[in-house]
Amino acid sequence: MKKILSTLIIIIFLFSILLIAVLATLGIETDRFNKTISQKIYQSNNKIKIELKTIKYKLDIKQISLFLETENPKIFYKNNLLPAKKIKVYIDFTSAMKSEAIIKKINFASDKININQLKKISASLKPSNFSSFLNNNIKTAELTTDVDIYFNNQNLFDNFIAKGSVTNLKGKIFKDINLENTNFTFLADKSDILIKNLFSNSEEFIIEDGDLKINLTPDILIESNFRSKLKLRENTGNYTKLLKNFEYLKNLAYLDVQLENNFLVSFDKTYKLKKFDFKSNGKILKANFNFKNSIEYNFLDEKINKLTIINSDIKTNVSSKDNLVNISGQFFLNEEKPQKFNITSNTNAKLVNLKANIDLSSLIKINLINFVKTKGDIVNININLTKTDNKIYFKEIRGIDKNNLIQIKGLKIKNKSLLDLENILIKTNKDGKKNNDFLLTYGKNIMVKGTQFDATNLVKIFNQKEKKNYLSNVNKEIEIVLSNVIIPLSENLKNFRLIGKINKGKFSKISSKGNFTENNFLDISMKNNNKTKKKYLDIYSDVSGPLLAEFSFFKGLSGGKLHYTSVFDEKISTSKLKIKNFKVINAPGMVKLLSLADLGGLADLAEGEGLSFDLLEINMENSDKILKLNEILAIGPSISVMMEGYQDNSVTSLRGTLVPAKTLNILISKIPVIGNIVIPKDVGEGLFGISFKMKGPPHDIKTTINPIRTITPRFIQKIIEKKNTK
Repeated sequence: MKKILSTLIIIIFLFSILLIAVLATLGIETDRFNKTISQKIYQSNNKIKIELKTIKYKLDIKQISLFLETENPKIFYKNNLLPAKKIKVYIDFTSAMKSEAIIKKINFASDKININQLKKISASLKPSNFSSFLNNNIKTAELTTDVDIYFNNQNLFDNFIAKGSVTNLKGKIFKDINLENTNFTFLADKSDILIKNLFSNSEEFIIEDGDLKINLTPDILIESNFRSKLKLRENTGNYTKLLKNFEYLKNLAYLDVQLENNFLVSFDKTYKLKKFDFKSNGKILKANFNFKNSIEYNFLDEKINKLTIINSDIKTNVSSKDNLVNISGQFFLNEEKPQKFNITSNTNAKLVNLKANIDLSSLIKINLINFVKTKGDIVNININLTKTDNKIYFKEIRGIDKNNLIQIKGLKIKNKSLLDLENILIKTNKDGKKNNDFLLTYGKNIMVKGTQFDATNLVKIFNQKEKKNYLSNVNKEIEIVLSNVIIPLSENLKNFRLIGKINKGKFSKISSKGNFTENNFLDISMKNNNKTKKKYLDIYSDVSGPLLAEFSFFKGLSGGKLHYTSVFDEKISTSKLKIKNFKVINAPGMVKLLSLADLGGLADLAEGEGLSFDLLEINMENSDKILKLNEILAIGPSISVMMEGYQDNSVTSLRGTLVPAKTLNILISKIPVIGNIVIPKDVGEGLFGISFKMKGPPHDIKTTINPIRTITPRFIQKIIEKKNTK
């Protein structure tokens, strides 16, 4: 009996081993579960239908689980056949002996599924915009996947795990951005999708070592990390088209950058964007900006046609709340040598914060204070500003080198007009000597106080017509106290003091005084008539040269006392200029005129010691477009001149009469009654004078002359009037 029992146990054991071996390798064929498996898959997704042929019982030794396996099944998703290699169905062993088997898991392994098959089945995928993206943007792709579908004890769908790979993906992810040769692996269940080993390249960029994680519950959260290399060239590829939509990148001609990137995107259950955060850091190897419309700044002597950034670190953090960008490295303008810079920008929907620290080697000119920085010398510029809508607040602008400091604090600008200011500090040198040292404070009143101010270019600046009044918001009283003012063609102006009032950015009242030397003074006064809206300006100077230096008409004028009066409003001014006891030396126009008239002696005198004049008087009217010279009269011991004409932006036109003083004296002596001027017919033969015309654009005025034997009574009357009033 024992022997029979032992033999039976051995037989059962061997049979079990044989059964396990058969189940683990060959399996046992059956069709008992065909209908059950088809029903369970249909219950998990009623769009899936499956047709099974031969099924084998098999044993998964690793999982110690019994499963059913079939090869090359026919699987239809929405009546579209999906290529499948095999299906495994894991069942509860004890339930397999009953009529109702419990399915634990179904494993589906696919062959390669191409993009056309995916597009056919995508209509029922969620979100719907994913289906639209797949159909409209993806051109080619191949998918292989292995899917495990899990069921609970009631044979209802519980979860799934899908893993696989996508290869040869080609498509468009944005309007002008294409993906080429894209490959990645993936792992997914009903709550998460993980993409790894992401690689993609195109003509202009490479993405490598990328990963992407999508969390689907309760909201949708997408996270990604990847490395990228981007190389753009002007007029190549679609990326340059995309960049041209951005104001600051539309002039980008070349870009070579390497970045480490991370982004996070969050959507709610309706797929509405909740949060966005993109971070990157890396290196700008080179970036070229070629400006089709050259950039001009008043303080730079040359136009900016090209900006190049090299070997620079870049960090960005772009989010749904704000955008932070920091770039630090080297740059150069046009073809200059590279210089250091550091720029940080923080922006959101309402505010822009910008901090910039730049070393600049360009030639800088600030005409208002006659400051010149030589090209090649380095000045460090620091800017800290905030921008909201049409307002810009400069917390500080500072330019500094070893010899100069220009600092502006608390500058507020709205629509390019001054809104507020704290102070301006200027300390500069020119040719090794101090030329500016003053402080402007902008509070209840404007106060300018210092030991030195370079006003060499001040007349030139005031003579320029600005289309826009950038100080239109300024309505304050002003006081200026300067120990020394540098002015052109003269000794410096000492102890200058001005008290005045500014309305809408323009002086409405001035009272000022300074002295050139102990006995030579400058007085300026201006008053405003509120009823007529006219202003009355009066300038007296014992030295005329500094006030006339920038006017080509007065080139060659030396000495003389100046008195200028003007009545003006916003549209027109009527002015009179008188200069007494001056000389004309080496004046090109005057010398040419005398030479053409064959007045050789006078021409020689004008080129040498100069022609002396007792009086120059000019009556003129000035409007926005034209300067009308009603009368210019110059009286001297050697020669007298009277002329009239006009000047606009394109041409100067003058005509007049020039007569040697000897001829005038003869004529005047023969007039029987002063006031009833008649040119006598018995005046001796010879040249009385010349009439002349001067006309042409600036720097190309042509002069013509015509000898005359008679002189108009008006000319003689003017001479007599001026001589009698001397």
